[in-house]
Amino acid sequence: MKKIGILNSDISEVISKMGHTDTIAIGDCGLPIPQATRRIDLALIKDVPGFIQTLKAVLIELQIEEVFIAKETVDKNKNTYNKILELASDVKINIISHEELKTKLKDCAAVIRTGEQTPFSNIILKSGVFF
Repeated sequence: MKKIGILNSDISEVISKMGHTDTIAIGDCGLPIPQATRRIDLALIKDVPGFIQTLKAVLIELQIEEVFIAKETVDKNKNTYNKILELASDVKINIISHEELKTKLKDCAAVIRTGEQTPFSNIILKSGVFF
């Protein structure tokens, strides 16, 4: 049995297979996920698990070099935006439209769907290298 890190086998598998510049997304429960993109559905009940809680867990295991967040997150979800800035303070932050973010989901290795019900709690993480 795995002792530390992400215990969810689907998330663990995706992260272990990611290479430099691959992407993975984490979204609120309302984010439309393209049919062709792998969906890892963690949503249990309202806000469980939460977006930030899930992001923190993924960042323990995934080396990132940049992130993509929607301008709408900056404008309409300041708390989440500020938490993202704290957690990803050492990487490039790209601000794009929510529509562009949704378009980029088709290129992600997977989208992790959380139980978050705060609008615009979505992010795309671009894998980096640790060496």
